Amino acid sequence: MHEGHRKRMLDRLKRDPAGLQDHELLEILLFFSVPRANTNPTAHDLISSFGTLKDVFCAGTFERLCEVHGIGESSASLLLAIGEVCTRLQVGALPMPQVFSPHTFRQFCMARYCNIREEIIELFCLDAQERITFAKRYTTHSFHEAELEPQEINDLFAAEKPRGLVIVHTHPGAPATPSREDDFFTRQMAVICSCDGVELYDHIIVGEGEPYSYLRDGKLEEIKNCFSREAIVKRMASF
Repeated sequence: MHEGHRKRMLDRLKRDPAGLQDHELLEILLFFSVPRANTNPTAHDLISSFGTLKDVFCAGTFERLCEVHGIGESSASLLLAIGEVCTRLQVGALPMPQVFSPHTFRQFCMARYCNIREEIIELFCLDAQERITFAKRYTTHSFHEAELEPQEINDLFAAEKPRGLVIVHTHPGAPATPSREDDFFTRQMAVICSCDGVELYDHIIVGEGEPYSYLRDGKLEEIKNCFSREAIVKRMASF
């Protein structure tokens, strides 16, 4: 029975994909991770659990997906992968500013990260003319934290040789107010950038409401004055 039903669903997909309902599209996707069972009830449960098709892909984490009846590791992995592909396609369609401008870049960040449902850090490399030459994203696929090791930053600097850097990270589902951990990370980045001769232009936090900018708030200049290579050497010499 399942084989006949699956063939009919796939035939509908070939003829008129836009005519399929949201749960039917999920049902077909699950054919590829659930080879024999009826995936229709699971598709309905996914919509019921998350509310919309978009939220299945954008708001679902591996753990939350696995809580839905009928979703195992293979199905959760498949849905996560598709969600990430959709996010990257959407990001790729958004034109990146050619030159860094504080106001324009904050507006760009609001659009770029509006559908991100995990905490990420993204580093934007700038050349001597403040043109954006490269961007690299770091994430642990967690709703609550993102990590970036100093060695990863050094590797990026060695490969791209930027003259400037802009840091962006997300606070999904929370205000963009910087935490103590955010302040510590900004200080750490100020030290690393200073030691490598890279100008730290801004650290922007994107969350609910207006993005927070260390540059606009005046906090970045304070941090750079206290945590530059020269400032640290001067303090050490005074001991």
